[in-house]
Amino acid sequence: MTGGRRFVLLDRDGTIMEDRHYVGDPRDVALLPRAGEGLRLLRRAGWGLVVVSNQSGVGRGFFSLEAVAEVHQRLTELLAEEGVTIDAFYVCPHLPEEGCSCRKPRPGMGLRAMEDFRFSPRQGLVVGDKESDVLFGKNLGMRAVLLSGDARKGSGADAVLPHLESVARWAETWPEEGDEA
Repeated sequence: MTGGRRFVLLDRDGTIMEDRHYVGDPRDVALLPRAGEGLRLLRRAGWGLVVVSNQSGVGRGFFSLEAVAEVHQRLTELLAEEGVTIDAFYVCPHLPEEGCSCRKPRPGMGLRAMEDFRFSPRQGLVVGDKESDVLFGKNLGMRAVLLSGDARKGSGADAVLPHLESVARWAETWPEEGDEA
């Protein structure tokens, strides 16, 4: 299952856009500082970009999957203004207590992305702002970056970085597939 392209699996809220807690309205979408530049640099370096997002607001009845699609459309528009395209969006609409296989940190959304885009864990990187994102990456056998202004010891992350632009700079040091790290 090895393709020629590497992929970043990105959390949405608090990673690409501001985390406004249960965003179901496109008017609430705002990019984080340096997100556009970081994603543009990753894309320029050949990385595919996939968003993987828990959206339990659907399961809680706060908004619909259609509303999530509208939020993603707005995010897509804002990123296009920055010269960035996203390859795919994967969403888990389930409540935490449902125990589904797609809710991060379980690997379901990542496994689906790996199948759809035909890349191996060695070709993947997970980036998010929560410990569950780091665990999601580890459950997939991928490297994981925790976005945080404060370094957290013992997070299990391969790196703790302040924003997506720093992730792009860090990812520049990665060897190509087949090279030894």
